Amino acid sequence: MLNGQKIVVVLPAYNAEATLEATYRDLPFGIVDDVVLVDDASRDRTVETARRLGIATVVHDRNRGYGANQKTCYREALARGADVVVMVHPDYQYDPRLVTALCAMIVHGPYDYALASRILGGRALQGGMPPWKYVSNRVLTFVQNLLMGQKVSEYHTGYRAYSRRVLEAVPFHANSDGFVFDNEMLAQLAMKGYRVGEISCPTSYFPAASSIDFARSVGYGLGCLSIALRYRLHRFGLVRSRLFGSVESPVHEPAFAKT
Repeated sequence: MLNGQKIVVVLPAYNAEATLEATYRDLPFGIVDDVVLVDDASRDRTVETARRLGIATVVHDRNRGYGANQKTCYREALARGADVVVMVHPDYQYDPRLVTALCAMIVHGPYDYALASRILGGRALQGGMPPWKYVSNRVLTFVQNLLMGQKVSEYHTGYRAYSRRVLEAVPFHANSDGFVFDNEMLAQLAMKGYRVGEISCPTSYFPAASSIDFARSVGYGLGCLSIALRYRLHRFGLVRSRLFGSVESPVHEPAFAKT
């Protein structure tokens, strides 16, 4: 636990056999109470590796997509009594040792959720992020911030932590089963006025790390822009979107932290 709150790490896995054990071993078990892996019908031995390590494992009967995997992750974590849920990709692209820093922003600070940004610190390219991905990340984030009135350094990180009340308040089950799920979540949280903190996180690109190709990246980028535009139109009452439901008054004023 951390500050009396139960910390549950969720691992959305797909063909993560090569990196799962290293990811798991580097989790800060001094504060992590529980770990749950959801396997999205991997074609390798991810499930066998997880069970050998003693990780609670849920297996999808077919490949349902990245967003669907997260939906199962969050349902399982909440059912296991999580106060804070941290998503860690088991491909070791993000450093698992930073779980403590992410959780501390929620349990010790005034933040409702926290993001680990590859952009803060300025070392994404040194970590192997392809230049075209870096440029598209920066351009997308700039446009999303402009449309949504936010100040987030990166919308596209897969390393994040949520408080229980955030996951119980946001209708994430209705979101996409694909890669835009993450951005739908951030838009929903911004609409409700939840407060976000950010930490700097190094990233590592290597053959075993998961990554989407250029064609799917284009589709993802267009999807993110669509979400940001729908957010703006809904916020100003011009076009209603089922993604947000009725516009509610923010729970509190937006706040941002970068460390």
